Amino acid sequence: MYYIKDIYENKIVIQKSEFIGILYPITMDTDISTLINDAKKRYPKATHYCSAYIRGKNAEYASANDDGEPSRTAGVPILEILKAHNLTDCLCVVVRYFGGIKLGSGGLIRAYSNAAKEVVKIADIYKRILASHYLVKMPYSLIDRFEYAIKDHVTMIQKDYTDIVSYEFTSLEPIDSLLTDMKHEFKEFVELEKIETFVLVK
Repeated sequence: MYYIKDIYENKIVIQKSEFIGILYPITMDTDISTLINDAKKRYPKATHYCSAYIRGKNAEYASANDDGEPSRTAGVPILEILKAHNLTDCLCVVVRYFGGIKLGSGGLIRAYSNAAKEVVKIADIYKRILASHYLVKMPYSLIDRFEYAIKDHVTMIQKDYTDIVSYEFTSLEPIDSLLTDMKHEFKEFVELEKIETFVLVK
């Protein structure tokens, strides 16, 4: 499955109607109606705010809303685009400003599909993989050696300097042996905590 981190927008025009696709990252706790209202604030007085979302690590939760368009001509086509790109934990809202020309059922399906497809196309897509999250502390005398040893293996989150140095970082590869070797060599070197977590990477 694939994920997004940010909000993306894209507009297409079909037969004088504007279709604005907005892609939102969501979680299991996200209130979908809050994001629909956000779309309404971004683009007030539109004719329709059609939407679809998928969430869950196996994309087990999905829903589509036609918002007044003929049944299955808007929400479902949007949902099918999300499924086709193996996306989860995301909501796509397609805002329509009616341009005066009726598109018919087939035209609506193509329009909403294309609006969703074009906004997905500009999004940065990520994979979710297992990583190790570390909290480590040590005396100042070990900083240079430690930072040289880990510099190509971790993503640093935070460093704090007090009477000792505390590091918080994640690693996508095993570095337990490196930390253990340093701990054995320098008795004052202390590994505080290691947590298995998930991170998003391109």
